[in-house]
Amino acid sequence: MSDPSSVLPPIPADVQGADRRHQELVRQRFDRVLRAHPGFATYFGVHTEDERLADLSRDAVLAELAEERRFLADLEALDADAMSPAERFERELSVMSAKRSIFDADVHRVWERRAAACDEIGDDLFLLFARDFAPLSERLMSMAARLEAAPAAIEQAKTRIGDRPVRLWNELELDSAQSLPGLFGEIVSAGASEFAEGSAEQRRLAKAADTASQALEAYGGWVKEVIARSVDDFALGREAYDELIGLRAFDGLTTDEILEIGHQQLAFNHDGRRAAAREVDPDASEDEVIDRLKSDHPATFEEALDGYREAMFRARDHIIEHGLATVPPESLSVIPTPEYLRRVMPFAAYFSPARFDRDPRGIYIVTPSVDGDARAMREHNYASISNTSIHEAYPGHHQQLSAANYHPSLARAMIDAPEFTEGWGMYSEQMMREQGFDATPAHRVVMYTDAIWRSCRIILDVQLHRGEIGVDDAIDFLVAHTGFERPNATAEVHRYTSTPTYQLSYLLGKVLLLRLREDERRRLGDRFSLRDFHDALLYSGSLPVSFHRRLLAGEGGGPTLPSAVGVSASA
Repeated sequence: MSDPSSVLPPIPADVQGADRRHQELVRQRFDRVLRAHPGFATYFGVHTEDERLADLSRDAVLAELAEERRFLADLEALDADAMSPAERFERELSVMSAKRSIFDADVHRVWERRAAACDEIGDDLFLLFARDFAPLSERLMSMAARLEAAPAAIEQAKTRIGDRPVRLWNELELDSAQSLPGLFGEIVSAGASEFAEGSAEQRRLAKAADTASQALEAYGGWVKEVIARSVDDFALGREAYDELIGLRAFDGLTTDEILEIGHQQLAFNHDGRRAAAREVDPDASEDEVIDRLKSDHPATFEEALDGYREAMFRARDHIIEHGLATVPPESLSVIPTPEYLRRVMPFAAYFSPARFDRDPRGIYIVTPSVDGDARAMREHNYASISNTSIHEAYPGHHQQLSAANYHPSLARAMIDAPEFTEGWGMYSEQMMREQGFDATPAHRVVMYTDAIWRSCRIILDVQLHRGEIGVDDAIDFLVAHTGFERPNATAEVHRYTSTPTYQLSYLLGKVLLLRLREDERRRLGDRFSLRDFHDALLYSGSLPVSFHRRLLAGEGGGPTLPSAVGVSASA
């Protein structure tokens, strides 16, 4: 039997009592979650599970829910008064993580309303394909094993579907089932370059891909049957949505207060874009300026990828030269988005370095187009390339998540706090302009456009999941405020429907981080350092902003600074 937790160092001998019990519980959970989700193990850089897929059956989901409830009960049974302040803080993070997991499985229950075999198979293969943690020949054999497991996983996934599947979600799954064989083909092509023609390895890979493709074709027919009996109601509902907002620990904000922030930010960023557009050309309309900027793009997608690489490394140099934050040892690849992901990731996305890989590398994916739209290159205009590279790479997701991996806490590694990770990406866009990087009016027009987009996300997240607006109206709203091409806006809104509170995390997180920065300026006065503020956040892990606030105030041992993990300030 594999042992994912074997990658962890032993608990220090001087950690005893309730502190030790908490760390033991977190390790047991880590081992259990990685066994249940082999793709999650690959994501973490734990390769004991690389030849497996998850058990996607209803029984497996319910068994995992029971385990999470048991984990929460064990946490709550710990005597907090007998714990050290630092471990008590970690326990709070564990409790929050468990409650979120239980809510997702027991209240939101997407797992029984959307067939999701394609996500499991595709993501688990993609991580093996894209991450260069072992020779390609070894990774291809792990891919072959996962492809061989795909037909059984597909059959297991069918047992999940309940009596109220969501039409839109299953239409998206049908699209994935039709495009996923393209990834299988890329894997087989890679094998043809790696293995001798007619070799046992290549025959195994080709057979596994063919069998998985046939299983997907049959699965697609079954998904069509699910769609025929599906409903349009995907909304979480006001009561459950408000409960989820509370579980997210947004500095005490209520849903209505968050919605008001969305409306305020939408107006603020529209004003900012109008002013910046006048600076670009006082005689042109705002729409004309935006059209001109969107028309200034590379001739080909390959040139656009080069543009993304150039922009992100310029940003990295700017951070180091101006002492804005400590850049940890890291590496980053920029590649096209796999076809099967393009309808749900219409612009760009980022996969963080694997925490336990020997040579962790981030992956920055960029989408050429959605459905082959000829106008898609307009979204890869030069000003947008700069802003997206700040958000996704430096000092955004890649730098932040690379730094977070240096914190030793396993409880922190298991927490999900998109208002910090996504909020940091958005905060970085503004902070870099404040610090003189690509701060031209044209770049600010795009920055405000992206902030308008994220303002819309706050509003639409709340209204869609409260059932106050439909999908078509949401798409119209997004196009009207952002000027996105309609296929991109459609893919965006479709993504929102199954991820309540995630999309609002981007701009809300930025607002919370800006408030925290100003609070720290007032608290510290002349002792405030922007670099120290950034490092305190980056190296303390990807925590909710409200927990970062507590660390900065000295709770839980205070923030972890780079010197504590041996990172050079001029890496």
